[in-house]
Amino acid sequence: MDDFRIPVLRTPRLTLRALAARDLDAFAAMHADPEVVRHLGTGQTRTREETWTAMAGMLGQWALRGYGMFAVEETASGRFAGRAGILHPYAWPEPELAYGLDRPFWGQGLATEAALALRDWAFATQGFARMISYVRRANAGSVKVLQKLGATLAGEQIMLGSPAQVWHHAPPAAG
Repeated sequence: MDDFRIPVLRTPRLTLRALAARDLDAFAAMHADPEVVRHLGTGQTRTREETWTAMAGMLGQWALRGYGMFAVEETASGRFAGRAGILHPYAWPEPELAYGLDRPFWGQGLATEAALALRDWAFATQGFARMISYVRRANAGSVKVLQKLGATLAGEQIMLGSPAQVWHHAPPAAG
């Protein structure tokens, strides 16, 4: 892809936008919190430098695939709340609808709000037949989000060194 643009998605309470250098402090703090990252990626905290590298990779996926991760911003406060989008690293079999919010934003329905917007945007613009989400068994909150989205549990596999449930997302029903 020679040229790319990262769209802005808006929900009633969130703005999903391109990750930016101004997000590094909040994103690094989020990745340094063991409680936040226990269900994300490898489950290990990241240094500021590792977070920067992860941000660069998330942005690079937009150039290589035409979709990727967004910064999640709480619209009313303008605060960085986390990240959400479509992950699709080189060796992964399918695109993954993924999300992770910082602790102050838990329990407010924001992950569901972001995931619904992402699901609808991805199916409408990317031509996917389906997407997946990988979730660790112990992540009850994420399982609830996926159930609200109408995703179906398809099995389990080892993902990034840990067992993960595999959830399938189908395009939303018309109408």
